[in-house]
Amino acid sequence: MLDRNIPYESSPAIVAVNGFFPRVYGWMTAGLVLTALASALTLSSPTLLQAIFGNKMLFFGLMIAELALVIALSAAINRIGASTATLMFLLYSALNGVTFAAIFVVYTQSSIASTFLITAGTFAAMSLYGVATKRDLTGLGSFMFMGLVGIIIASLVNIFMQSAMITWVVSYVGVLVFVGLTAYDTQKLKRIGQQGFADGTSMQKAVILGALTLYLDFINLFLMLLRVLGDRR
Repeated sequence: MLDRNIPYESSPAIVAVNGFFPRVYGWMTAGLVLTALASALTLSSPTLLQAIFGNKMLFFGLMIAELALVIALSAAINRIGASTATLMFLLYSALNGVTFAAIFVVYTQSSIASTFLITAGTFAAMSLYGVATKRDLTGLGSFMFMGLVGIIIASLVNIFMQSAMITWVVSYVGVLVFVGLTAYDTQKLKRIGQQGFADGTSMQKAVILGALTLYLDFINLFLMLLRVLGDRR
């Protein structure tokens, strides 16, 4: 999971930031499209499907690689170049698409499509709320982060317990957590954009981290909703 306290360079604003949000959402969308393409490519190859999902070590290796990319990108953002940050984000999106192919094996295509539309609508509504509200959502963000930690712990425990009740609770709580985080993260990015950036490189790195943050909110909200609403094959 992404560190909610994303580092960024807070230099005096000498660069116009009117295009900050459109670029954040543009790169987020690019990440989602790349994820979809990678997933489709994986599904189209029975050999690739068998290699990934027939080998637990390879599958979990990909999952660990995804987590490592998110942590590395968040931790090293001030030490790497904007192009490197962009490539890391795109690589993460592609790897996520490869492992995402599993949901098409488990759930029906119609339920995946309908859940995606519900996710998109919910995400858009909460993101607009985060931009428009005058309420400080810092307290909400802290509360949602505690919920996120609880979800991670419960999910790890449930790997061994295999409890349907824990899965149900985690899914419903997860929907609430990522709905709240979407609004909080959007407001946080709004404030970052308002502070401005020292140069184009600083802005691009903030854009990529913002895109990654919202991408993770969207993907996790989609997965939680799919557990609740999805029809299994």
